Amino acid sequence: MAIMSSAPTSRTPSSSSTKSSPPSCATNWSPTNLADFRLKKGLDHLDAVRERFQTITARFAGFQAQWLNVHVDFPLLQRLALPITIGAVRYPGIKIHNPRVIRLLEVLLHGGSHVGGWTAKQIHHAVLTTFHLSASAYGLNQLRYDLRKLKGHALLQRDGSRYAYRLTPKGVQVALLFLFFHKRLCGPLANSRFHHRPDPHHQPASKLEAAYHRADNAIQQIVDLLAA
Repeated sequence: MAIMSSAPTSRTPSSSSTKSSPPSCATNWSPTNLADFRLKKGLDHLDAVRERFQTITARFAGFQAQWLNVHVDFPLLQRLALPITIGAVRYPGIKIHNPRVIRLLEVLLHGGSHVGGWTAKQIHHAVLTTFHLSASAYGLNQLRYDLRKLKGHALLQRDGSRYAYRLTPKGVQVALLFLFFHKRLCGPLANSRFHHRPDPHHQPASKLEAAYHRADNAIQQIVDLLAA
């Protein structure tokens, strides 16, 4: 019998390289009876043991690569929704599905904010005019509260020492992911699931509409598999 386990290991980059190497996976063997592998003990048989175990290890690593190469749940929403503490400062969680947050992220994705950043008043004016809101519906203090949360979760940064703000690289990815999901993916697909599913036999000649129909079918297949 033999016990096989694998664990990620980190590599330390050499002084001549500024890039860190990706973590590798080390496979450890704990054979308890070489006779199970038709092998004999002793230094004279070491080469045979090494060759047999290298073959088995390679086969195991190949299967493990397939097992791990699947879609997994990354709890991004849950992580952002949790409050965090940095030093002595506590930042509330971000409800990314909140329309107020989605509106703010959409405005911050505007190219003008990435040149030199926008002040809080500029961002506030952009939100009000873009979504036709009144100052009483979304006040400047509410905006500053939202900006503080985004900054605490490393989604927003100041432009140097100026009180001007722009999204961090992480913030851009989060904003794009959830704006795309909310407006271009979740909305149309939710309409198909809960309100009205368009007839696929009379769909317009649109690549986007065809993709939505494929997504509808794929979701139904997943639902059927989960229900099986």
